[in-house]
Amino acid sequence: MTEPFSPDFLARREFLAVAGAAGAAATVAPTVATAAANAPAGFVNQMNFKDTKWNRDAYARLQGNLDFTKTRYGHYFGAVLGVAPNERVRELCGFEGFSATRLLPLEDGSYRKVLRETVFYRDPSSGKLLDEWKNPWSGEVVKVVSVANDPFNITIGEYYPDPPSYGGLNKEKPPKVPMLLPWRLVGDNTLALTTDIHLYYPNALQPDKWPRESSGKMAQVSEMFRFLIRLEDMQNPKMTSVPYQGPWNRVTPWLPWMLLGDKPGNVLYVGNMTAYDSLKYIPDDIIKYTEQNMPKYLEAPDKDYGPSLSSIEHYAREQQPAPVKK
Repeated sequence: MTEPFSPDFLARREFLAVAGAAGAAATVAPTVATAAANAPAGFVNQMNFKDTKWNRDAYARLQGNLDFTKTRYGHYFGAVLGVAPNERVRELCGFEGFSATRLLPLEDGSYRKVLRETVFYRDPSSGKLLDEWKNPWSGEVVKVVSVANDPFNITIGEYYPDPPSYGGLNKEKPPKVPMLLPWRLVGDNTLALTTDIHLYYPNALQPDKWPRESSGKMAQVSEMFRFLIRLEDMQNPKMTSVPYQGPWNRVTPWLPWMLLGDKPGNVLYVGNMTAYDSLKYIPDDIIKYTEQNMPKYLEAPDKDYGPSLSSIEHYAREQQPAPVKK
């Protein structure tokens, strides 16, 4: 989301596979999407933490919908904190946004996840959407730039996907590793999943051109996702998408529109994430703004295209450097 958020990255590391599979849970009436003619015939539903095909299909059902005609909506919200040395952490603003995702089947059994995503910023006191923000250190009032990423796509398969390239800025190419996610049973009916990503790559906003927007020559970004899932939902063969809830956190440089330049410190997003099969639970003010200003974001793409860029790269392409203060 924004600096993007993409609750869609996977960590590039060795994962601990939790041994064993849970006993069968009682079948319940599905609360979200059910199997349809557009779903793959017989997606892998027999839970086996050490089976890459089961991991592929389980993760796809969290991230999208295996009924390929349907859109899955991610929803995320929380606080944007400012972390600077030698002072208390400050709440800078709130954030809230949504993503629209579709899965496209690939010939090798993988799925291409195609996505558009938004992030808006809120006044921490009133909750209203912000178009201006007052810098708590300098008192300067600046224009807020919301996030609108189109697209941000990944492949969900039997191997961990390559890390995002951000238009060629990130050149990391790790070896292919089977995707065995770190699932964990919690209590009798909760399945937990942790996926993290930690990146360090050349900043699209280089300080010589963007002195007020850039935190430096390199961008240090981390995202941490915690999925909490009902076990009986994951085991239900009729459910082509599976609901989840959990925390999402992101460590990132100062947001470029804050015009904090190379001030020591960083932003910390602290939030929650979930997903739905409709827009019913997305707040009305966000839906209204999106309808009026960027209506295509209400629906997922229906084909794969690129490049996939984060909000930092979009900012570099769409904005102009702020005048240097004298």
